[in-house]
Amino acid sequence: MTATAQGVDTGRLKVGLNAEAHRIVYDQYMPDTGTDGLGQELRHISEVDRAHLVMLTERGIVPADRAAALLRAIAELRGQDFAPLRGRPMPRGVYLAYEGWLTEQLGEETGGVLHTGRSRNDLNATTVRLKVRAPYLALLDAVDALAGVLLARAEEYRDVVMPAYTHGQPAVPITYGHYLAGVAGAVLRAYRSLLEAGRQLDVNPLGAGAVGGTSVAVDPARTAELLGFTSASPNSVDAVASRDFALHLLSAASVLGVTMSRVARDLSGWTSEEFGLLVVGDDLVGSSSMMPQKRNPFLLEHIQGRSTSSLGSFTAAASAMAAGGYTNAIAVGTEAVRHLWPGLRDITDAATLLRLVVAGTEPDRERMRDRTVDGFTAATYLAERLVLDGMPFRTAHHRVGTTVLAALDAGTSLGAAAGPLAPADGLAPEQVVEACAHGGGPGAAESGLRELHDTAGVLRLELAAARGRWEAAAALLSDAVDKAVR
Repeated sequence: MTATAQGVDTGRLKVGLNAEAHRIVYDQYMPDTGTDGLGQELRHISEVDRAHLVMLTERGIVPADRAAALLRAIAELRGQDFAPLRGRPMPRGVYLAYEGWLTEQLGEETGGVLHTGRSRNDLNATTVRLKVRAPYLALLDAVDALAGVLLARAEEYRDVVMPAYTHGQPAVPITYGHYLAGVAGAVLRAYRSLLEAGRQLDVNPLGAGAVGGTSVAVDPARTAELLGFTSASPNSVDAVASRDFALHLLSAASVLGVTMSRVARDLSGWTSEEFGLLVVGDDLVGSSSMMPQKRNPFLLEHIQGRSTSSLGSFTAAASAMAAGGYTNAIAVGTEAVRHLWPGLRDITDAATLLRLVVAGTEPDRERMRDRTVDGFTAATYLAERLVLDGMPFRTAHHRVGTTVLAALDAGTSLGAAAGPLAPADGLAPEQVVEACAHGGGPGAAESGLRELHDTAGVLRLELAAARGRWEAAAALLSDAVDKAVR
């Protein structure tokens, strides 16, 4: 590959990419506000190169001295944060500019062996899996922390009675802790789904070449080991054609986002002056630029806005993928995957904000109890007591309904209006909550919380195992490189 006045001479092509087109498709890797896309991309590419060169040397495919020279040059570039490549023309993309620089420094005899048994197709399929590890772990950490806070507050507020609402109206008595435990159950299911989706990140595509493998006797199992993958792809077409992991991650994130948006809606209502059930800490609310009395729990609106970003990203990624055939395709590997990053980032932010709000919000115990009583939430319990005394349920339902109407007309409580219908031990909300111990009701909170804690522990171990495997692989690769350059 030699430079020409018009761009890059590949042998087949004599002219570089149109400058405006280049800006659109390649300049995404240039440093911009607060990020370093070029440096990040090159670090992942060079990590794959290190593993690839170690493997090629061990297999006797590349002479050890040439591999060592390349590994030293790559180490120097990494140590300089790729400074020699910044500002360098990249008419055919980041990788070829990087490989070209190495070839200029070391000569064709050495630099030219770097891409042996490999294509940009399987390289890109590999680097994107490495790139997603950090935001994926950040999301899992945020979800784990959110689940932990939900469970801790569920324990703390398991005795704080409140109405459960259906159709916006007081329904039956539960506890605030029981509500939070219910949310925790949904968050833990999303946690599990994210871990399952992430298993596809552990399949190594390297070795698949452009689409049909390679006649060079590469060892994908070895590069898998050095890069922290648990297995190698058994099919070269699938290896380069598929980015299913992006869709699965965004799908799982979208389900989590729907849950968080629904919870934010609940909390928005319950923190309003009209409900007054919850009080958000001063460090989690905002004021008004004009109205001095305002105390706005505005973070809940950010949660609602960001939690559904992953759904939009999923739709955009799936739409882009649907346009490409089942082979290596830019519509899949580039255009679809680029929606993954904002989708993961926004859902991580939403989970973090919800954790902060849940941790920094206190229930108004008295107000919650008053609304539980005033909302006649013991009515279902009263009807069930009559059923247990031998009355048909529909008859009991009607009798209690007329009793509620009488209580409203008289401006009194359900217990007072019920008279002899009321059970001897009364209709206190705490008593009703305790009695509702079947069907996952709040009276069975202890066993329900224990199960949720057990689930969280299992998921946390799986997350720790993935993080530990990737960290161990990084150390293993560094040791292998050190041996190769001695």
